[in-house]
Amino acid sequence: MTDATPVRDYIRTIPDFPHAGIMFRDVTTLFADPQGLRRCIDELVAPYRDADIDMIAGIEARGFVIGGAMADRLGAGFLPIRKAGKLPGRTISEDYALEYGQATVEVHDDAIAPGARVLLVDDLLATGGTAAAGLKLLSRLGAQVMGCAFVVDLPELGGRRILEDLGHPVHILCEFAGA
Repeated sequence: MTDATPVRDYIRTIPDFPHAGIMFRDVTTLFADPQGLRRCIDELVAPYRDADIDMIAGIEARGFVIGGAMADRLGAGFLPIRKAGKLPGRTISEDYALEYGQATVEVHDDAIAPGARVLLVDDLLATGGTAAAGLKLLSRLGAQVMGCAFVVDLPELGGRRILEDLGHPVHILCEFAGA
């Protein structure tokens, strides 16, 4: 692919994963291509170059890949938002609903200074549940959330609307129809 190739074209779709009827949007093919990954990070950081971001908060696990690269480009720190039980220090946690149950994300309770300018990032925005839980954690830490950035949005699932209704601007690189 060339430098002009849209980010969307680097993303592979795997039908019926993890369940029948799901069209899984696999960003590992994007991450594996040096030009694709560079383009992705360039486009994700572009709106925030002058935003004086202190910290990138990346959601486990693919949010770590893009979040670390974004933090480096923006001269910011990186804050991992992890699944429950993965962090060694004292944590705060937030539960959220999944399609078939519940999950929990956590951050260290001393991860950021109150008032820090934080950008939440992940690879994909679907229903918005994980991202909203991450935003609640950041709020509890006293962060000034500057926005949310995602590689892929599945607009039919409504996640973007949920985050915007919470008062957070959302930056998306590409959309895919369907679940």
